[in-house]
Amino acid sequence: QVQLVESGGGLVQPGGSLRLSCAASGIIFRIYTMRWYRQAPGKQRELVAAITTGGNTNYTDSVKGRFTISRDNAKNRLYLQMNSLKPEDTAVYYCSPGGRFGSGTQVTVSS
Repeated sequence: QVQLVESGGGLVQPGGSLRLSCAASGIIFRIYTMRWYRQAPGKQRELVAAITTGGNTNYTDSVKGRFTISRDNAKNRLYLQMNSLKPEDTAVYYCSPGGRFGSGTQVTVSS
């Protein structure tokens, strides 16, 4: 059974940082391109960042230069380092291998 557990969210002031983590089990983690998505209230879920099995990364334009996606295949873990956070980054963040999603972690950026 696939389990995806996101953590690391919280309330942070604009300009602050958070590091999200996703613990995956029940899948062969290393063979998947891993993705972070987010969904803000009243909006559709959007792709934030992706990392391939070979470590290639790409990001949506709004987070380029501020967010960094990484993975640890030995630990079956996916990470998202988020710096210079903005109020518009407020959303529930989800990790995703192959179209599956966990329950997400809430990120709120507010003063």
